[in-house]
Amino acid sequence: MINGNIFRDALISGANNITLQKQQINDLNIFPVPDGDTGTNMSMTVSAAAKEIKDMQDQDISAVAAKAASAMLRNARGNSGVITSIIFRGFAKAFAGKQEATGKDLAQALGIGVEDAYKAVTKPTEGTILTVARMAYEEAVHTLESDLDDIYVWSKVIEASKDALALTPKFLPVLKKAGVVDAGGKGLLEIFEGMQAVFSTGEIIELAEEKEEVEVTTENFTTAVSQYDEVINFTYCTEFIVGRSGEAEKTPDELREFLMTIGDCVVVVDDDEIIKVHVHTDTPGVALQSGLEHGQLLTVKVENMREQHKAAGGTEKKEEAEPALKIAEPVDEVGFVSVAAGEGLIELFKDMGCSNVVSGGQSMNPSTDDILEAILATPAKNVIVLPNNKNIVMAAQQAVSMVEDRNVYVIKTKTVTQGMTALINYDEDSSIDENIEVMTKTASKVVTGQVTFAARDSEFGGKKIKEGEIIGLENGRLSVCEKTSLKALLKLCKNIINKHASFVTLIYGNDISEEDAKEAYDILSEKYGKNVDISLVKGDQPIYYYIVGVEY
Repeated sequence: MINGNIFRDALISGANNITLQKQQINDLNIFPVPDGDTGTNMSMTVSAAAKEIKDMQDQDISAVAAKAASAMLRNARGNSGVITSIIFRGFAKAFAGKQEATGKDLAQALGIGVEDAYKAVTKPTEGTILTVARMAYEEAVHTLESDLDDIYVWSKVIEASKDALALTPKFLPVLKKAGVVDAGGKGLLEIFEGMQAVFSTGEIIELAEEKEEVEVTTENFTTAVSQYDEVINFTYCTEFIVGRSGEAEKTPDELREFLMTIGDCVVVVDDDEIIKVHVHTDTPGVALQSGLEHGQLLTVKVENMREQHKAAGGTEKKEEAEPALKIAEPVDEVGFVSVAAGEGLIELFKDMGCSNVVSGGQSMNPSTDDILEAILATPAKNVIVLPNNKNIVMAAQQAVSMVEDRNVYVIKTKTVTQGMTALINYDEDSSIDENIEVMTKTASKVVTGQVTFAARDSEFGGKKIKEGEIIGLENGRLSVCEKTSLKALLKLCKNIINKHASFVTLIYGNDISEEDAKEAYDILSEKYGKNVDISLVKGDQPIYYYIVGVEY
């Protein structure tokens, strides 16, 4: 029988295990675009639960499972994190009212979680975390026919998870071609194995290894960074870790010298395996590209310090600031919440009528709680949420069930240009249902082009792509690889703008100067301006040099 203390320790062990393995999971990402990283998102989701339950002593398993599920739901990041939280919500449902759990209860919990997870995904894809969870559940049920022992049942769950993970490349050819397994499935296995350590031996997998490594590789890094907390000469606090490549010709000192030319508050710490970087800059994309000259990016964090400063009411020290958002009474009929990264885009969405804009996007997935806070701070009876990123949609959807005093609608916008089009097509004279239908339909017709850089070596369409090269994405699909952002933009626009286009929006990021943006705009206007209206927007977004929205 598994009591509350054992289940608490198992979840903590699972969180620790995936935290230790998160970079290995991140490295399974086969796509070259900078992103939020599966391992990081899942680790943050489960670790939030571990933190919430660590002080729970001698409580029923129902209470531990319920608190853990709530913490995961609120802190879920990215689609993988949301699916993980849904799977573990199954444990809360199955253990409700129970003091202890049996092997049969474990199987039932997995079943509930799997069923809910499949329902939550619009188009479930086999060869993902869903497959691993489903096959683990099916084996657990089969095991019950011969043995009800909880430890034995969970050991068979582990075996089935490993077998399912090995099969993921057969379901998804893109995984097979890259020679990897599914990252989300791998993450779930690591959590399950961490739990098994407690079930079978009573020992929690500790974080000592990772702490020791961090202390060695980033000695004095935190101390060095802290001295800059009150200095805001540039907009973006950019931190990243590079896995050093033996083929890199440049040294960390050269990286440090270059970063000092594009920003301040530069800290570069290195050892034989990694380089850890902190810099305040207006061009984080340039900083990240310079890091790619030394190896692959392992982690990336970009934060808008001016927005943080503004949200804190001008107070530099975060701990002294009042909460940025406060719950508002739902007095208006309709309000809007959107997600965007970049001062220009944030201001644009506010100008277009959004009461609150959650800072986030690619490589910066906000949690369900972040979106929930913005919803509750919107003074409207009906709140329309625009996630503007495919990896944020599920987190936004999870927030819907957490709101009781207002209606929440999530339009599945996958890009900021879709979000902008949806807002433009809102009609205050129409009903909320009519507006949701029209906004969803018009947003789906927008073709989005994005110009960014390759964060890792990859191969698509028979073409090898090297990290650091400029790439163009057409509705998220890689279609262009060039040496400069302008060339990539022009080739991308050739693919996505045709005679049926009615409106084109060109949004330039914080790595593009006003002069370069104007040059790009002039070229596009000369080529396409006779047939379509073209507008130029200063978005200040990180990661993407250009975002192009084409309305049809």
